[in-house]
Amino acid sequence: MTEASTTYATFDHATATLTVDGRLPLSSATVDAVTRACDSAEDERTAHRLTIRVSGVPVMRQADGVTVSLVSKWERALRRLERLPTPTIAVAEGPCGGLALDLLFCADHRIANGAASLVMAVENGATWPGMTLYRLGRSHAGAAAVRRAVLFGTPIGAREALALQLVDVLADDVEGALAAAVGSTASVRGAELAIRRQLLFDAATTSFEEALGAHLAACDRALLKTSAEAAV
Repeated sequence: MTEASTTYATFDHATATLTVDGRLPLSSATVDAVTRACDSAEDERTAHRLTIRVSGVPVMRQADGVTVSLVSKWERALRRLERLPTPTIAVAEGPCGGLALDLLFCADHRIANGAASLVMAVENGATWPGMTLYRLGRSHAGAAAVRRAVLFGTPIGAREALALQLVDVLADDVEGALAAAVGSTASVRGAELAIRRQLLFDAATTSFEEALGAHLAACDRALLKTSAEAAV
């Protein structure tokens, strides 16, 4: 994405690719692009995966049109993306912050190039307190690099992000890494994928006794599906 680019949030239905430039503030157009991507990913006739390409850090203050209502719509769109019945694969190139960082942390599989860094943008003397802060704190609150990023906006470099498992793959050949990720997820899709993802999310905050019922229900569905396929 070039400096002259004015279209900073697009969804290509043909390739199932959402592209977002993190340099600019949140807008309704960005929310709409994520919503279109989710609509496509939830379409069982065409959905196989969703690729998310992100780059850029904010270079201007939040626009006058950014309200708490718009932020709420954005966070709900991200939550919907986290629950899709298809695998989501993010590719981060260069510094990523703002909207780009939000989307990166919602993906199932995250690829970054060597020039990537994760940046909590600072505005009005503090970092943005959106749900990316929550996602970082939920799993990495004790990491010094995360603490510095959240409190002071200190970038997390690519190798440090890999060590902290904030990204899954660090690659010079991001297209090759993307192709490998697509291949590894080709056979996984559907509502049960979303359920497995949710079971994983819930494990951090749910006791064994509370989680058991949901896991047994998932096992029951898996057994019924196996029986049905064997009977065909």
